[in-house]
Amino acid sequence: MATTAKLVMEEFMIPAADAGVELYVRNKHERERSSFASDHILLYVHGATYPAETTFDLQLNGLSWMDYIARRGYDVYLVDVRGYGRSTRPAEMSAPAGAHAPLVRTDTALRDFAAAVDFVLERRGVEKINLLAWSWGTSIAGAFTSANNDKVNRLALYAPLWNMPRSSLLESGPLGAYRVVSREAATRRWFAGVPEAARAGLIPAGWFDAWAEATFATDPVGAASTPPVLRVPNGALQDALEIWAAGKAAYDPAAIRVPTLLVHGQWDADLPSSVLHALFAQLTRAPCRRCVEIGEGTHSLMMERHRLQLFRTVQHFLDEELDAGQ
Repeated sequence: MATTAKLVMEEFMIPAADAGVELYVRNKHERERSSFASDHILLYVHGATYPAETTFDLQLNGLSWMDYIARRGYDVYLVDVRGYGRSTRPAEMSAPAGAHAPLVRTDTALRDFAAAVDFVLERRGVEKINLLAWSWGTSIAGAFTSANNDKVNRLALYAPLWNMPRSSLLESGPLGAYRVVSREAATRRWFAGVPEAARAGLIPAGWFDAWAEATFATDPVGAASTPPVLRVPNGALQDALEIWAAGKAAYDPAAIRVPTLLVHGQWDADLPSSVLHALFAQLTRAPCRRCVEIGEGTHSLMMERHRLQLFRTVQHFLDEELDAGQ
């Protein structure tokens, strides 16, 4: 049950496995709580384009998803992998994009995520935590769990990434180290799968502007451009072309042996329902697995009018006593 207790926010810069790289981690929890059971600790990781704080902890109508979970007695964390948000940006991002190969491939992001998991485990003195991931982050969290079931209580994957059809959303041709995303491009991508008649009511008034201003501000160099842009590492797109769009497996879902939830939006043009179902079919050793599709939502459902359906679906999975078949 949610409370009205005030939340405490703490911020950390933690070392990555690679020298010279620091990762931004944010924590929120109720002020009067100082210790947490393992099953009430959660870490979130973002997708391929936008940083964690402007998707997971953006105040819309006075509430973020991070707040929602923290107010239910959880110790909640988010992490930006290198190249995103406040974490270290590779030096190559200051050079022309074409001068270097795509930056921050999934294996690199996985090392960063593992460092964040270990930070939380050590900080709270626990052996396991819950994981929540979005889009590309679901491949990071899924791969981590498949190799580290002993560190994970439950795994929640929103807009899960798995083998996918090659589409116009994937850039063709050689990719540079990073790409620049404009506000107009972000708008087009957001509405790509939404029926024309439904677009006006999808996002409550002012929410898109609040998200765009917060997101583009996380890249000071890009924000100083005219018009403002967001510089984004291209490693995830390169992996999408070489692995997921090629029908290859980035990790083995059958190696995941913890309760797993997949959640998807009906109008997700980035990762259609077929991707969701293909991954679900591979989770053969999860003691409890669930697949939920929410109507009239896109890839960015957590910032749309039906976002509370997403929040409640994930929260129920975190809170409930699961029947593993005993």
